[in-house]
Amino acid sequence: MLEKQSMTIKTPGKLMIAGEFAVLQPYHHLAVMAVDRFVYATIKKSEVNRLSLTDFQLENLEFAIENKRVKVATNDSRVQFVNDAMTIVSTYLQEQEVTLTPFMLSIKSELDDESGIKYGLGSSAAVVTSVVNAMLKIFLPEEPSKELIFKLASISHVITQGNGSGADIAASTYGGILYYSSFQADWLRTEYKNAKTVTELVEKNWTYFSVKTMEMPKDIYFCVGWTGNAASTAKLVDKILRLEENNPEQFYRFLEDSKFAVNKFYTGMNESNLSLVLEGVKENRRALAKVGEHANTPIETVQLSNLCNLAEQHGGAGKPSGAGGGDCGIAFMPSKEKAEHVIKAWEKEGIKPLFIHPYPHGSIDV
Repeated sequence: MLEKQSMTIKTPGKLMIAGEFAVLQPYHHLAVMAVDRFVYATIKKSEVNRLSLTDFQLENLEFAIENKRVKVATNDSRVQFVNDAMTIVSTYLQEQEVTLTPFMLSIKSELDDESGIKYGLGSSAAVVTSVVNAMLKIFLPEEPSKELIFKLASISHVITQGNGSGADIAASTYGGILYYSSFQADWLRTEYKNAKTVTELVEKNWTYFSVKTMEMPKDIYFCVGWTGNAASTAKLVDKILRLEENNPEQFYRFLEDSKFAVNKFYTGMNESNLSLVLEGVKENRRALAKVGEHANTPIETVQLSNLCNLAEQHGGAGKPSGAGGGDCGIAFMPSKEKAEHVIKAWEKEGIKPLFIHPYPHGSIDV
């Protein structure tokens, strides 16, 4: 096999479809979709180690790999996700007795707006997945498996962020529309702390994690609308999870409602049953709105409510995507004509349509 000297990795962002918040509990599923907005990571073997994060105007930062750890020569905290990802992959490769030679890595994202507005498309997860895939592909003699990319990216992301479901990493890695249950961040942190090697953790069975693909029925049109303000996912998650202590009965009712809605959506997708898909979306919307009320943290802003109501008025179903409180809303519409009508109706209400589509592939070299 010819040794690879350079390549560019293209990694999709994501949109959460159904099952938000509930996915943070063991064995609860979420539907997540890879979308056609991308992070690009270009890696090239070189005489020196250099890192460029184009979107942050950070160019040609020096880095060193010492005792399996990567240290980027900057105090800018925005490099932390990349620094930790490079460290995890370096550790794994050295455990595989792969010799690491100097390389240049450059990362560019198109997941956010050009003005810097965040749409909630999972940029940090896509960046980490890109870094992991780029390093594995240029240094390993064989093609890395999707599972290996996913697990290394998940370990890295949880180390940096401390929490999260990993659904965004799954979308970036596997592509398409996924029926996903999380590894559980607490479990992964504990396992990482106790594992003798990264290889041991990667090869272990991840108890709670599962992923299956879904097919979008041909007669469904998917629409995305930006409501004009970014949401803080971490704050919303904390407030919802606090309900488990403050009102466990309502919290567990929400989990059951979410499970029922996501399963209905999953069945509808697999059976190309449009009405089941729409019912699942509507029921998940109601479950999220109700848990937001009980947790005293509105998940549907006025604009998200407008977005969802307009989708229903035009014969489809809409809901917030992700934690809510802003960011994007999504709609599934039963015809192209109705999709076009709902987009026009959104624009009249000041909701910005994003022309984003499902993307069937995960992180790939181009």
